[in-house]
Amino acid sequence: MDLRGARVTVGIFWFRRDLRLTDNPLLRRAAEECEQLLPVYVHAPGGGAEQGEGAASRWWLHHSLVALDAELRERGSMLWRQRGRVAPVLAQVAAEIGARRVYWNRRYEPAETAHEARLLTTLSRRGLVVTTGHGGLLAAPEHGTKPDGSAYRVFSAFWRARLRAGLDLAVASAPKRLPPLPAPLPPSERLAQSERLPRVRWDDGLTVHWRPGEAGARARLAQFLDAALAGYVENRERPDREGTSRLSPHLHFGEIGPRQIAAAVEAWADAGGNRSAAEAFLRQLGWREFAHHLLYHFPETPERPLDRRFERFPWQPDPAHLRAWQRGETGIPLVDAGMRELWHTGWMHNRVRMVVASFLTKNLLIPWQEGAAWFRDTLVDADLANNVLGWQWVAGSGADAAPYFRIFNPVTQGVRFDPEGRYVTRWLPELRGLPVHYRHRPWQTPTPPAAYPPPIVDLAGSRQRALAAFARVRSAPR
Repeated sequence: MDLRGARVTVGIFWFRRDLRLTDNPLLRRAAEECEQLLPVYVHAPGGGAEQGEGAASRWWLHHSLVALDAELRERGSMLWRQRGRVAPVLAQVAAEIGARRVYWNRRYEPAETAHEARLLTTLSRRGLVVTTGHGGLLAAPEHGTKPDGSAYRVFSAFWRARLRAGLDLAVASAPKRLPPLPAPLPPSERLAQSERLPRVRWDDGLTVHWRPGEAGARARLAQFLDAALAGYVENRERPDREGTSRLSPHLHFGEIGPRQIAAAVEAWADAGGNRSAAEAFLRQLGWREFAHHLLYHFPETPERPLDRRFERFPWQPDPAHLRAWQRGETGIPLVDAGMRELWHTGWMHNRVRMVVASFLTKNLLIPWQEGAAWFRDTLVDADLANNVLGWQWVAGSGADAAPYFRIFNPVTQGVRFDPEGRYVTRWLPELRGLPVHYRHRPWQTPTPPAAYPPPIVDLAGSRQRALAAFARVRSAPR
């Protein structure tokens, strides 16, 4: 049946990083405006939605798409998938099914912003009505500037302004049923044949530790509210405790929206929960908003320092040291434990992320871009905005950056936040036989464990080298 002349409104909903049905207002709008609706995902390896995705993210994406397809089928629909450039794929399937409307939620990474502008022009020229929304953030970054129109560069001022403006916590429920699919449909790529699931050594660890998909995100949020949020202030800096939400990969893929999380946390506090804990956690959502704000207004920052003085920083790239850092073989327990946790689970505790980033950029003087690239390939929550913000913050070149003299000492950080060495011995079993006092400084024991390497640099000496390097750029004009 040729639907191009039929008296029905046929639409396409293009899923991107909004792989959920709940808290997806644009999907509800599409379902209300269209009598037939085709949910679509386009696998575009050369650009578009998956540009720059690492292997761990591709593992997650595969399983998230499987879960989304199952959710759609429960509502009388399915996820139609195809491989290729987004514009030709959408234009062709629209022509074949007689669609006149296309819907998608915007993304704010520099490449995506440019890609969407070109796509809007292409589809509009073909007579398609395009409707966009935003579902990945509490507020669109283009609207969150200072009164003079400039971008915020300090988090505290940014977040105060957002709170004064008020947070939109209205959560759209998932549609109980979706409009029927157009028929006939062109062939859809089968997920089992997609070749999207990478062959990665850490696959077993990812499977054990994570449950991708919207249901997994809801379960993770419920577990956090029940078991961890009350002690969030005391425990969130402790990698040896289950004190954080671990919602970041679910947020990255849009399996849960920030409004859902914020609304649930506020409801928990209103029901008698710890208000200070709720505010501290919401502040972390604020940092995520701030990261996207910075990336949108300073699109060069994935490669260039926000503080341009650091373009003259005397980095000292060392492939052997970089490799030791990547493999968790630096001889510094907190650093190595974090990197091995990352390799096994695709995730790392935020406090440890700061420590390993400081060690790479300051003790080893390796450019922050190298660390950001490794995180992008190995993290299941490899969000470009958060990744860039974190690395530039630690390196000292970003907004709200650490002072030039702040160099995290991994020994004192370990003693403070992992006092009994439980975290490091979980990921470094070769240190389990050491007394607690030596678990963060095994080189000081009378008989260092033979299975664990000595430090690749002297912490005190490398700190002084870093201070000297930073002094060279500190007084330069911005």
